[in-house]
Amino acid sequence: MEDPLAAIKVTFFQECEEQLAELESGLLAMESNVADSETVNAVFRAVHSMKGGAGIFAMDALVRFAHIFETSLDKVRSGVLSATPPVVAVFLRAADLLADLVRAAREDSAVDEARIAALGVEFERIDHLDGAPEAAHVVPASECSAGDGGGQSGGVSTWNIVFTPDQALYAKANETALLLRELHRLGEVEVELDESGLPELQDMDPEGAYLTWRVTLRGECGEEDIRDVFEFVQEDCHLEISKAEPYGFDPGTVITGDNGFKFEFFAPIVEEPEEEDRKAEVKSEANVQAAVERPDPAAPAAAGAPPPQSKTVQAIAAKTEAASSVGATIRVDLDRVDRMIDLVGELVINEAMLSQRVLEAGIARSSGVAMALEELENLTREIQDSVMAIRAQPVRSVFQRMPRLVREVAAMTGKQVRLVTEGEATEVDKTVIERIADPLTHMIRNAIDHGLESTDRRIAEGKPAEGTVRLTALHRSGRIVLEVSDDGGGINRPRVRQKAIERGLISPDAQLTDEEVDNLIFLPGFSTAEQLSDISGRGVGMDVVRQSIQALGGRISISSRPGKGSTFSLSLPLTLAVLDGMVVSVQGHTLIIPLGVIVETLKPRREDVFPLDGDLNVLKLRGGYVPIVDVALCLGYGAQHSDPAQSVALLVEGEGGARAVLLVDAIHGQKQVVIKSLEANYRAVRGIAAATVMGDGRVALILDVDAMVQNTATDARRDLAESRQLEASAGER
Repeated sequence: MEDPLAAIKVTFFQECEEQLAELESGLLAMESNVADSETVNAVFRAVHSMKGGAGIFAMDALVRFAHIFETSLDKVRSGVLSATPPVVAVFLRAADLLADLVRAAREDSAVDEARIAALGVEFERIDHLDGAPEAAHVVPASECSAGDGGGQSGGVSTWNIVFTPDQALYAKANETALLLRELHRLGEVEVELDESGLPELQDMDPEGAYLTWRVTLRGECGEEDIRDVFEFVQEDCHLEISKAEPYGFDPGTVITGDNGFKFEFFAPIVEEPEEEDRKAEVKSEANVQAAVERPDPAAPAAAGAPPPQSKTVQAIAAKTEAASSVGATIRVDLDRVDRMIDLVGELVINEAMLSQRVLEAGIARSSGVAMALEELENLTREIQDSVMAIRAQPVRSVFQRMPRLVREVAAMTGKQVRLVTEGEATEVDKTVIERIADPLTHMIRNAIDHGLESTDRRIAEGKPAEGTVRLTALHRSGRIVLEVSDDGGGINRPRVRQKAIERGLISPDAQLTDEEVDNLIFLPGFSTAEQLSDISGRGVGMDVVRQSIQALGGRISISSRPGKGSTFSLSLPLTLAVLDGMVVSVQGHTLIIPLGVIVETLKPRREDVFPLDGDLNVLKLRGGYVPIVDVALCLGYGAQHSDPAQSVALLVEGEGGARAVLLVDAIHGQKQVVIKSLEANYRAVRGIAAATVMGDGRVALILDVDAMVQNTATDARRDLAESRQLEASAGER
């Protein structure tokens, strides 16, 4: 049988993810001693909200533990318990368990009762720690005024509250004491327990609810503030809230003083509205609108001035404005957004096909059809940009997980580490965000474990005892660049080379540049760890990082200086759906070159082309030499080198600044294309990143320029090194 609450549960679990992120962010702020009372309140609200929602769905384990967690957080809020490092450490472990309980509830799997019990013991321990209670702010009765008439902040009001819990309230682990304490935060309270509903002992249900609380609240608060206190229990109790008249007496009340004088309290005198105002109040909304649109002939409005409005119209406008402010954001299932993006992609393809048909028909560009088609193209581009912006999210959600990771790895390695983050607001496609968390985790663990020296060694070398790991995000050339850097000792290249030889990854006589030695750490099975630990030693971390980044169409590069530290740069596409590219042709085949990697286009001369050993040629360009990539030869479209003088050259730049020249037959212009995965629909092809559908219906391949540049640059450096070695050997002979 289908669960009627399934859709609501999905929303609840989505909200839990947001609240867990807010919870961890707040706890990390508390750990750094930079949290204010609002941060503590936000942490409490996150746990309380999860408990309230879980109670609706009878998630007993989650409700039970959240209640324990919430109780300790409430003590921190009230000042009974201080947020010392040991206390916050328990809270962080509790946040982890809370996340696991949410996951178990979502997957309907078993919970670890032993872990819940162990943390329960820790909560009991910290609850007995001495704290510095803060004095509660109580509004003296002598300061209570007659009220402001609206019950909102700005005047002291008196409220009568009748609160009768149902049995379900207690079954969901809620406590009336916490609710009464929350009311006390709003002002001075007087609580009276009504136990008249309590039955005889033999008739009593141990799980029943028989008590009523009558509360008089005096403070600068409104009815909405009071209802917020009962937000998560309002369906499980009987609640009456009424505003008392000034000084707490109802109209008609008569009291007799000690001297015999009698005082009678009357309702406040309210001035009767004018006759015209009363008529305006009873008009229907349609008549009101008509009255607004019909200006007063006796009072012509100034140019640009709004027409006069009655009080009723102003009230309607205020309500409309309030309604529009509510629901400024909506929650949409991600699958629906993906479906919309796919449809927009198909719209772009069909628009390109239509443009192609118009071009083939020879319709003049100045004709009405061509102009309408141009407007359609611009509109399609705007729709595509807007749809892609829906999926764009700041990388903050990933960055917020890293301080916790840094603290744990630092504790395991015995090092002092400080994490610095920059560019948290940088936006990228949600799919990319979801898939970069694991690579970043590996890289930060690697930076702490291998990059940073021990505290004693740093002090001996004149460095600060505390090492720094910097995590940065920025936009560059239409891509997102993530950098993980440290101020450690840098890559020990002799040791890396020796380890690679020992593991049989390279031959002992291999001629490698510094960059190639650095890139050995990405080889499968490579590790410089002397012994196996929970952090490193298995040789799978950095290899997994490179594979994950390449799967996203990205590249990773290393910049390391001995004794100064290392920087790992990840370059990723902003989105996995669209691409701005240059359309070129090679041997009758249409190819797409990503626009962000193109530096310039040029027409090479035959005398500027020089051969190296093997099949590699270089182009003399402004006093330097750049390797040439013959695209037709690389992709198997031709068996011989293309004539440079009959080709068009595109100077491209890959990751790490490596440059190369791509030789193609012709350039046909710039175009935004929809990316289609070649690996998912066919298979992985070396040198090809993806595919797209052109306006004529044919499939065009998108070049993997970074891979081409990297392979060509490596071949060029290797050829030059071998040539120099042969020249040196010949000179010795």
